[in-house]
Order: sequence, then structure tokens, then C-alpha cells
Amino acid sequence: IDQRFLAAPLPALVRESLLAFLAEVAYPVAVRSSSLLEDSQYQPFTGVYDTFMLANQGPDLVFRFEQLMEAIKRVYASTFHQHAKAYVRATPYRLEEEKMAVIVQRVIGAVHGQRFYPDFSGVVRSHNFYPVPPMRYQDGIAAVALGMGREVVDGGKCLSFCPRYPRNLPQFSSVEDILANSQTAFWALQLKELGSQDPVSQLREKAFGLECAALDGTLDLVGSTYSLDNHAVYDGLSRHGTPVVSFAPILKHGMFPLPEIVLQLMAIGEEAFGRPVEIEFAVRMGQTASERAQFGFLQIRPLVLSREGEELRMDEIKVCHLLCQSSKVLGNGRVQDVCDIVVVDFHRFERSRSPEVAKGVAHFNAKLTGQGVPYLLIGVGRWGSNDPWLGIPVEWDEISGARLIVEAGFRDFRVTPSQGSHFFQNLTAFQVGYFTVNPDAGEGFVDWEWLNRQPALEEQGCVRHLRFQAPLIALMNGRGSQGLIFKPES
Repeated sequence: IDQRFLAAPLPALVRESLLAFLAEVAYPVAVRSSSLLEDSQYQPFTGVYDTFMLANQGPDLVFRFEQLMEAIKRVYASTFHQHAKAYVRATPYRLEEEKMAVIVQRVIGAVHGQRFYPDFSGVVRSHNFYPVPPMRYQDGIAAVALGMGREVVDGGKCLSFCPRYPRNLPQFSSVEDILANSQTAFWALQLKELGSQDPVSQLREKAFGLECAALDGTLDLVGSTYSLDNHAVYDGLSRHGTPVVSFAPILKHGMFPLPEIVLQLMAIGEEAFGRPVEIEFAVRMGQTASERAQFGFLQIRPLVLSREGEELRMDEIKVCHLLCQSSKVLGNGRVQDVCDIVVVDFHRFERSRSPEVAKGVAHFNAKLTGQGVPYLLIGVGRWGSNDPWLGIPVEWDEISGARLIVEAGFRDFRVTPSQGSHFFQNLTAFQVGYFTVNPDAGEGFVDWEWLNRQPALEEQGCVRHLRFQAPLIALMNGRGSQGLIFKPES
């Protein structure tokens, strides 16, 4: 598909306009989709079509022009990719209803040697699906990361905070939590490609270690220091120790008024849309004392909320009847038409083999989706993470047939829902019931022993497909973040 699009010429008037544009600008640009359906009021798309990043550097205007045209054609081509078609099939829309425009947008950031990136990027949502007191649903939630926003939207390690309570960070409640959950790499544009033979890789941002941010001076704005001697984390990087991304200079010491800005934008956005919203942003701090910081408002879209669920009373339910119970649930109402389970075996799962597990899950999803059979998906770690050590790196189209999803913590690692990711946004758009379980933290359970006793219809490594005569029943109350999944015939 890509080659067919790349071989086709753009209209002459478009080529002339692009050439005139590039003759005037020499800053990095993002080439992204702006389609009729992906920002729809009731079922917005996120992360379905391709986005490309161009360094747009150097005196060779013809090369920059060819690269921009290639990126535009590839964005259009992504409309017809298999994962995009699978996504559309799961919506009320039809692919032929889609209309596509392409935006060429300036990338917010600064040059650091051969890298270009903003000091930090993020996503803020005006509705928090998992509030921890004193936070409330309407206070919203933000997710931020050093560098470009891919770490946030791909479900990597980023920092979540409530703009109304920026110092209250549940995921950083202990030194151990800080070390486990803090960002370990960041994304930036490589301004000079170093010998890559892959043409697509030249249109993408690349990952770098925190040592590069330290050399660039950008880690100072968001960093703290872990002292092994004292087993403590100190604000700033002046002490001897290991740097960690904490955003303490901003959230605790007010170096930049990020909470105040996003609170104001959330209020304006909700008033304009008449419903909760989601905003993507990037920030470039001043390079000198006299230079003002720059807040980049990148995108805003409506946020889908489902209806209220029913009240759940645990004291009236026998635990032996439950397959899963969670106090961190996304979704509302009752699901009672699911007879199939695709489960990743908790006891056999190894993090080093999570890409293989993702292929097994994709196999069963394709099979069941082709049969029109909804299913319950149960796995270990964070679904859809770009870091295979955090969870199972599936794309949305590889689990698009799941009606209910459970993510359970590792034996040695707690799972934090990634509310800023494109994956998480798609869950809300499709109103998939999503259960997060961390038994060690008192956040629900999965009856793994019962699952292991059930005969499998088919196995792919440690991924098993179970089928029952009677349906499972799932009850969800999104307002209280409570959810139950009953065993068949319970």
C-alpha cells in the first residue's frame, strides 16, 4: 500500500505550495493526520493513523521537499493499513466515510547538539477516571515526560499528577516507587541521520538515555537525585547520586506554572465543547535568563464518557463466585454476553518474552474477531506499553475484539494505569471494561488457580483460549471505580 502511494505524484499546486513553505522555514515539523472521524464528537480516534517527524534541516531544499512529500503520502497511506481498517470496523463508521487532511505543524523544542526536543511534553484530561482522595473526577489528570510526547502517548514511563494537587503523587509515594516508575529514556529528533538505511526511520523520533539529557542541560529542569547511601531522593541534581525524572522543580518549586496553565485550558476547553476534553501540549523553557518559556497547545479533542454504572455491594457477594474484583475500573454498566477468555498464564509469563506473548494475543484476537465473538482478555503488566518490561506491547488492533480487559500486576512490580496513552484513550472511546488489579496493594484479585484448572480450547505459548457454555457476568461502577467479574454460572 505504501509503495502505491509513494509512486503517485501530489497535485502540482500542492507541490508548489510545499516548496514555497520549505523555502521560508527551517525548523522541525510534524506531519500528522486530521481526519473527519478521528476527532468526532462521540467516538474520537487516537493514534490510529501515522504521524511523522521531520528534522527539516540543511541547505538541500530538494531533499527536504522530497522527505516532506514522502511523509504526507505515508500519512494518507496509513488510512488503508490493516490496523486502521480493524479499528474502523469496531466503530459504527465505515472506512469509505472517512475524509483525510494532513497537517504540517511546527514542532515545539530547542536544538541540543544533534538532537531537537521540547523540555517536556504531556497530555491532560479534564476527567480523572482513577482519582485518589483528595482528588475528584472533575479535577482532571495530567501525564508528562521529559522530551517529546511519545513516551506519554505510547504508555511508557511518565509522571501523572492532578493539576489541582500537583504535589500529591501517588505513584511516587516511596523511594521504591520513584525508582520503579520514573522515566529512564526520552524521545527526540535526530537532526543528522547516522547511516540508517531505513527511510521510515528518518521520519521518526528516536529514544535516548537520560545521560544525554544531562549533557544537554534539560534534566536540570525536571530532575532529582537518588542517594544510594541514604536511600533517599533529593530535589535537584546538585548532590552526588543517580538522577531521576521527578518534575520536582516544576510541581513543587513552581519553576514553570504548568498546573495553573492546564487548569485554565481545561476550563476553557470544557466550556467550548460542552463536555470533558483532552489536550496535548509541549513546553520549551527559555535557554537564557531573559528568554521566555513557550507553552505549545498542540491538540484538543472531546473525551468520551460512558453512562453511570450500578451500585456494587461486596458484602452481598461470595468471593468464591468471583473471577476478578478490582477497585480500579474504567467503564460502567453490565456485560453479560462474553463466553470466551483469552488469558496470559500468570505463572508461566516472563517479561523477557512479552513480544512473543503479544503475538499470541494478536492470533486469538484475529480469530475471535473474524468470528464476531467478544472475549475477556486477562494479562500481566500494562497492556499496550511501548516498553516490553512494563507489560505486553500490543497495538490496539491486536486486542480490538476484547469486550473486557484485565491487567494484573507482576509478582514484583505494581501496575499503574497509563491515563495519557493513546491506548487508554481508545479504551474510553470504545467503552471497553478495563480492570486494573494489584493484589499486593490491596487492589483486587484474579483467581489464577481457577483459570489454570479450566481446559484450554487452544494455546499459543503461555496464552490460552478458554470457552464456556454459560456467559461471564461483569458489573462496573465507574463513579466508584469498582468492578466485579463473575465465573460462569455463578
